[in-house]
Amino acid sequence: MTKPMPPHEVTRRPRLVIVGLGLAGGAMAAAAQAHPRIELVGAVEPDPAIRERFTAVTGLPAYADLDPVLADPEVDAVYLATPHQLHAEQTVRSAAAGKHILVEKPMALTVADCDAMVAAADAAGVALVVGHTHGFSPAVAEIGRLVRSGAFGRLGMIAAWNYTDFLYRPRRPEELDTSRGGGILFNQIPHQVDMIRTIATAPVTSVRAHAVRLDPARPTEGAATALLGFADGAAATLTYSGYDHFDSDELHDWVAEGGSVKTPAHGSARAGLADLSAEAERQARTDRLSFGRRKVARPAHQPHFGELVVTCAGADLRPGTDDVVAYTDAGVRHLPLTEHQWWPGRGDVLAEFAAAIDGTPVVHDGRFGRDTVIVSLAIAESARTGQEIRLEAPEPTPTPETTEGPVHV
Repeated sequence: MTKPMPPHEVTRRPRLVIVGLGLAGGAMAAAAQAHPRIELVGAVEPDPAIRERFTAVTGLPAYADLDPVLADPEVDAVYLATPHQLHAEQTVRSAAAGKHILVEKPMALTVADCDAMVAAADAAGVALVVGHTHGFSPAVAEIGRLVRSGAFGRLGMIAAWNYTDFLYRPRRPEELDTSRGGGILFNQIPHQVDMIRTIATAPVTSVRAHAVRLDPARPTEGAATALLGFADGAAATLTYSGYDHFDSDELHDWVAEGGSVKTPAHGSARAGLADLSAEAERQARTDRLSFGRRKVARPAHQPHFGELVVTCAGADLRPGTDDVVAYTDAGVRHLPLTEHQWWPGRGDVLAEFAAAIDGTPVVHDGRFGRDTVIVSLAIAESARTGQEIRLEAPEPTPTPETTEGPVHV
């Protein structure tokens, strides 16, 4: 089986195949082609028209299923951008074939599946990284470094909130079914949980949450708020709404989540779904969001996920458009972000994945992804029962040091 190699043994860039060419896979394909530490060598996609577009645009092969990729000794790694319910089985198969694995969030829909994925990667000696989430965003990484350095004193509180049109983007039926991982609790809340956990200095030990379903035509949770307590006494609040009314990008100078400049279009997502049948909506999702249907380019600014304010004893910190803003006793400071060759956000995912393949300890590994699933499931359970959920703090682990991003577990 392939083993993660120390940096001095790496003789080539890891050769990556993207599995699933929807919105996430298409965006990652563009980032991977521009990345100095990864070589994109193909894709897997069941839709023949999308496969044809991928090959026409990239000149790379596209396969109908995963089998030929797992059998190819020239493929080093896979990025699983497939529906949530497929992640566990595909991860276990990929690990058994000796492939390093980058899997989209959420890692899985049950803790048992997460455990099976981690165990399979451990047994095969392959890297397992969970992303893309906004825990990889440059400003979040920098705030995490600042908090852990103690430069602004002890962490006290984190506030994250985001208002979008998420629920009214074209969806497959299962994406509106909570029992199958639909709605915001499994698709959007993990971004906020990952951001908060990337910054926090201790594990989550308590969760109290409330979620609502406000549109019978979209019968899943579309808005939620939660309070997280940490073992060291810090706390975090997160709020998300995907009902396509207020757009919190208004507070981010109309820079969109991916880092591009956007034009305000309140309610346009709702209007675009008017009178569409479930089948027509499914087809609209393919037509609008699959590979080659959206313009994908390096963003003008760093990505973000709504508003984020981190309160320490000596300052409040938040992501700016292209920096970190620190509100200190001495005034406002604008702290620069490290420049990289790769695209901010998704490029940082690939950089961390390449580091993990090299054998470097990283933050967002399978165990980190598993703990994010545990917190997300606790949010769903608390919202369902109206009760506080207590979580057992894991055993403390040593904090590895890297130069690429936040590194605590």
